[in-house]
Amino acid sequence: MGLPRLPHLLGIEGLSPETISGLLDLSENYIDQNRSIDKRRDMLAGRTVINLFFENSTRTRTSFEVAAKRLGSDVINMDVATSSVRKGETLLDTAMTLNAMRPDAIVVRHQESGAVNLLSQKVNCAVINAGDGQHEHPTQALLDALTIRRRRGSLQGLLVAICGDIMHSRVARSNIHLLQIMGARVRVVGPPTLMPTDIDKMGVEVHYNMKSGLADVDIVMMLRLQTERMQGTFVPSISEYFRFFGLDHEKLKFAKPDALIMHPGPMNRGVEIDSEVADDLDRSVIHEQVEMGVAVRMACLEALIGGRRNTATGLAAGAAA
Repeated sequence: MGLPRLPHLLGIEGLSPETISGLLDLSENYIDQNRSIDKRRDMLAGRTVINLFFENSTRTRTSFEVAAKRLGSDVINMDVATSSVRKGETLLDTAMTLNAMRPDAIVVRHQESGAVNLLSQKVNCAVINAGDGQHEHPTQALLDALTIRRRRGSLQGLLVAICGDIMHSRVARSNIHLLQIMGARVRVVGPPTLMPTDIDKMGVEVHYNMKSGLADVDIVMMLRLQTERMQGTFVPSISEYFRFFGLDHEKLKFAKPDALIMHPGPMNRGVEIDSEVADDLDRSVIHEQVEMGVAVRMACLEALIGGRRNTATGLAAGAAA
């Protein structure tokens, strides 16, 4: 399959199965490279990648930085806390300022849904969505898919349960889109207070208890409570939440005996997942997800800027995407 060429990566929704498979296949090429002593290549030598994170991140920002450097790119991490944004500069002003420096890619995380899409229309370089509000987090879904595919061979026909705070999770939305595009069945499991109002339109099975939600599933994907996005009280207490929706070995018995355990991180142990389950060497692939994240982000950078030049033509292509 040929290398997918994209102007931007703003979300999973709308991507074709061929594009997703192409990105996963390309990611496979980087796994052995990342496990070798000499991890650096010069594919993106002379290119510049800017990490622009308006929200805190450890895994995603570091993963993008490592990915870009291993491809030979120069990387700039913008510290929004000390930038002109704190002085009242708007997102679009920031975008135009960065665009004038002629980067080749900007990786953006923003607290508002749609902000990354807006920014992509104002710059003439590739833009990668590293998470926008409650909308999407496409590279997380891709690395989750790569992890599953390497363990199960394919996503087609798998039954996947996404459990926890579905309402506030961009990871859940991106995974729902990707899994369905690739032929998997998706269940969402959690309390009614943490289900999106439009969940019935997303083509998933909705379960409000772990026993029915985990019954015979191949993959259990846990999500953290995103308290920073909550306005009001969504659960009675942390202990009550863990009792009914936290993943432990008792609840895991409802899933298939070889069901894989996943979590996008950061984990809240004792809230949505028990430590013994998270650290289960036979079934947990949480650390493998982190490793796959670097390979996936290398693939995305290659697909977006490997053969691209920063030109006005690029601006037109990006604005039309």
